[in-house]
Amino acid sequence: MKKFPIIGFCLAVSLVLSLAAGCAKPAQEAGLSGTLHIFHAGSLTAPFDEVTRSFNEIYPDVEVLSEGAGSATTIRKVTELQRECGVIGSADYNLIPQLMFPDFADWYIIFATNQMCLAYTDSSQFAAEINSDNWYEILQRDGVNYGRSDPDQDPCGYRTLMVWQLAEEHYGAPGLYDALYQAEGDVMRPKSVDLIALLESGDLDYAFEYTSVAAEQKLNYVKLPPQINLADETYRDFYDTAVVEIAGTEPGTTIEQRGTAIVYGVTIPTDSPEHDLGVAWIDYLLSDQGIAIMEAYGQPAVVPAQTNDASLAPESLQKYLD
Repeated sequence: MKKFPIIGFCLAVSLVLSLAAGCAKPAQEAGLSGTLHIFHAGSLTAPFDEVTRSFNEIYPDVEVLSEGAGSATTIRKVTELQRECGVIGSADYNLIPQLMFPDFADWYIIFATNQMCLAYTDSSQFAAEINSDNWYEILQRDGVNYGRSDPDQDPCGYRTLMVWQLAEEHYGAPGLYDALYQAEGDVMRPKSVDLIALLESGDLDYAFEYTSVAAEQKLNYVKLPPQINLADETYRDFYDTAVVEIAGTEPGTTIEQRGTAIVYGVTIPTDSPEHDLGVAWIDYLLSDQGIAIMEAYGQPAVVPAQTNDASLAPESLQKYLD
């Protein structure tokens, strides 16, 4: 079990903002203006807000409007609803080529990582007892309610199901996946951050979240073993044995998602009228200042950043790429 220290988290963020401000270029040298729309995963809300606040120290004339949602929902705002934006941030970079290539994007940049955990509060049933060895047994006790996000809308949702599949093998508990999936206490919401209010109100005892979200919300959380937390490349072959089907790009179709280490991706929709603003914002996200902010919010950076095709990425971003 782990509880993120509130004071340490606040000090870390304050230090990051101080460093970012100290490294910023004078605003009068920036020269960019306009409105930038950013559609991003819910788990990116807090760090992206901090990146934007620091970005605006350099570019005060750029109005950044951000919308958080499940990553698949975020992408479909562009591909299905035809909404314009300058940056897409997905909690699973794989969704970008799966849902956007080739018509809506042709490149992505991998920039951060995360891991799965089981969040709870001091008031959760069996809070004093739960740990990384018995969590799956406690979830099956009478009267215990636990939450997960919708796998068709949010990567945290299908990653939760992957955790359950991997846990069945890791703990040697036949039938565990079906038991958790079919239990009366299993509650689903559109995105993982929707579960926070239910935890705080006591309507849920536990929720499957990213560790970054649990830390931001000052929640207790069970740190899951690396064999199942989707954070350790050492177990890539084992992760790959977990498979979940989610809704595809056309009605009635599905996309197979296989277990991989959690990696976030960012892109700019093809022909976006906000392209230049999006490039400038991503440039800041990938800079030392942006990296420091992401890491202060519990999302370690991928350095150097990686891409599917460096020749397709904006030229000014290629300096960050592997």
